[in-house]
Amino acid sequence: MTTTTTTAGTHPAGTLLDARGVTMRFGGLTAVSNVDLTVDEGEIIGLIGPNGAGKTTFFNCLTGLYVPTEGTVRFRDQVLPPKPHLVTQAGIARTFQNIRLFANMTVLENVLVGRHSRTKQGLLSALLRGPGYRRAEADSREKAMALLEFTGLADKAGQLARNLPYGEQRKLEIARALASEPGLLLLDEPTAGMNPQETRAAEDLVFAIRDRGIAILVIEHDMRFIFNLCDRTAVLVQGQKIVEGDKETVQNDERVITAYLGEPLEQPTDSTPTNDTEPSA
Repeated sequence: MTTTTTTAGTHPAGTLLDARGVTMRFGGLTAVSNVDLTVDEGEIIGLIGPNGAGKTTFFNCLTGLYVPTEGTVRFRDQVLPPKPHLVTQAGIARTFQNIRLFANMTVLENVLVGRHSRTKQGLLSALLRGPGYRRAEADSREKAMALLEFTGLADKAGQLARNLPYGEQRKLEIARALASEPGLLLLDEPTAGMNPQETRAAEDLVFAIRDRGIAILVIEHDMRFIFNLCDRTAVLVQGQKIVEGDKETVQNDERVITAYLGEPLEQPTDSTPTNDTEPSA
């Protein structure tokens, strides 16, 4: 993939995602408490916090895996249905902290699975394999190959997903999510386990996705990755949002320093990771 890395900035546009008062309880445990978050068109928003802070639970509330105990989630001014496949059809796609690929399917087949929510052919059409089905199948294959080209995996299309290196498996999961043609992409720790070079490539890919008109909400423990990318960052601690703002606001907030960072993160002179920069687990 060839891409020119841009920097985080302000992108005035309409609101895509509007989560208000999202609360998730499991019995007597409150995992997420009264969290508000918006994502506008063209934005890259970060979500950080210590392990167990409720970040993935919040993602699950946004994508229909969990039905929030309280609060509402709207996308494009419509309340999201509490079913993951309907959320995908509405225009939200996600990746997972632990890679979830079909290991014994090819790279291309994995991306074609992601096209399912955008195909209109029913069971009868698939069984008969008529002209409409064949046209839809050819269109899906063409779009899937374009996504593999975009993510740098086109030459691996025929390989089994399980045979890809770890960093390329992460790319494949992103390509599959993009196959549903989302307006908003949720990334859950996309650089976990990556070396510095893979992390930089992931950063370039996120910017390239944003440049295609897709907003992004990303959970990550690598602070340099977050602060290089994001227009705004929200911090969760024990299920509550304690601060939200640009990188200077977050880095210098004493509650964040105490609860998560330990000390203010030194500003990098550019977005190129140094050799001693390792992504946090």
